[in-house]
Amino acid sequence: MKQSILFKEIVNLWKIDKRQYVKKSTYAAYSLLIQNHIVPKFGSMTEIKESDLQEFVNEKLRLGLSVKSVKDILIVCKMIIRFGVKHNYLTHNQYDIHFPTTKVKQEIEVLSIVNQRALMKYVKEHFTFLNLGILICLCSGIRIGELCALKWEDLDIQTEIITINKTIQRIYIVDDGEKHTELLIDFPKTKNSNRQIPLTKELIAMLKPLRKIVRSDYYVLTNNINPCEPRTYRTYFNKLLKSLGLPQMKFHGLRHSFATRCIESKCDYKTVSVLLGHSNIGTTLNLYVHPNLEQKKKCVAQMSKMLK
Repeated sequence: MKQSILFKEIVNLWKIDKRQYVKKSTYAAYSLLIQNHIVPKFGSMTEIKESDLQEFVNEKLRLGLSVKSVKDILIVCKMIIRFGVKHNYLTHNQYDIHFPTTKVKQEIEVLSIVNQRALMKYVKEHFTFLNLGILICLCSGIRIGELCALKWEDLDIQTEIITINKTIQRIYIVDDGEKHTELLIDFPKTKNSNRQIPLTKELIAMLKPLRKIVRSDYYVLTNNINPCEPRTYRTYFNKLLKSLGLPQMKFHGLRHSFATRCIESKCDYKTVSVLLGHSNIGTTLNLYVHPNLEQKKKCVAQMSKMLK
């Protein structure tokens, strides 16, 4: 028999259980979505119907949340509901939630080859540890959290390899309704994000004399024991672009630029996917591989020739 219990009580039980199995950053993200969106809507309910979830989705979209954000909230909500069903707090229901037709996919931000060369030339000629980070990202495609967590010991001049095995981020902690932030150094985004990336020759030339004088346990961007936070580094990057008269873009555009240059250089897609630390090659293909009309014509012509 189903026990009568408020949804917010099920949420608290789910959080206690879930905390044992997920990363601290993931748990913090779940908690924030729960406090800001899920509990205010469903907390006082004892049963959730499909119409309740559909109304919730429609409301969030009307308020301006992106489809991705609403889907993320819905995923957490459904996990809690499944937990409630498993422990006999809720009745099992199948939910078929509808979203509006997806809009045209936005173009990813990528530096033009001319602008990328200009940026690389500047950071090489105006050395600072912060500028070195920009060059590292353009030559390796690592994420900003991975870059901020990078230590000198992760740059091996002998093997000419960058080792990525950690990331840094500031997370929001929600405890009994109180919020505070915490700087967290953790494992990378996915298991595929633990990876090794070859150093380019120009990076090796710049790093070789530095590695002789820096401390291995220091962070690269600060060259001291304290790391640079991603938010701080994004601010620096944006100011640098503005001072150089280059188009404004998100820092993640450097990662997109690395991947795009690899694809333009005819690197095989699987290798690019591994370098980027994507969980599967489909992510790489969807983001960066978009055959143009000439490539399509060539493909069809090759197929036709084969048939003859």
